[in-house]
Amino acid sequence: MSVKQWIVVGYLLLIAMSLGAILVLGIFVTATIFHSNEYLSTVMLTHYDQGLLMTEIFRRFAYFVTFLAFAVFVFEGNEYKRGRRDKISMISAFFIIATALMFSGVYTPEILALQEQGMEATQSKAFENLHLGSEVDFKVLAFSLAVLFVQRMRLMFVQK
Repeated sequence: MSVKQWIVVGYLLLIAMSLGAILVLGIFVTATIFHSNEYLSTVMLTHYDQGLLMTEIFRRFAYFVTFLAFAVFVFEGNEYKRGRRDKISMISAFFIIATALMFSGVYTPEILALQEQGMEATQSKAFENLHLGSEVDFKVLAFSLAVLFVQRMRLMFVQK
């Protein structure tokens, strides 16, 4: 395989791993953390403590998401520059970059800031709206990753 082919394979793996990580975090980790009292026999965590654990996981994941945004920007920017323009790939890449940067640069820091203010701040309407926005952002990111992955795979098999 050529270097270009290895880069494309690595890029597709990154997209697939990112989608997988988002699904695992959203489906399994969140459900386990916020229902931890069903699994623990002695230590009971408050909803606030569960939120702190979940936020720490997402804070760490934000570094990966930032790298993902950078990688998508570089790869798709290079494709655009070389004249290999595809409308679906460009649109999904735009949404990936925007939602990834919103997740790592806006939602995660804002949620951390509100949690530092204490339990009362996390029970406010502002926190509820912020959290809802981050959930929507995460879902748009997952959908955009799925679209980009399928489109890039499709383009690999299209006759030129």
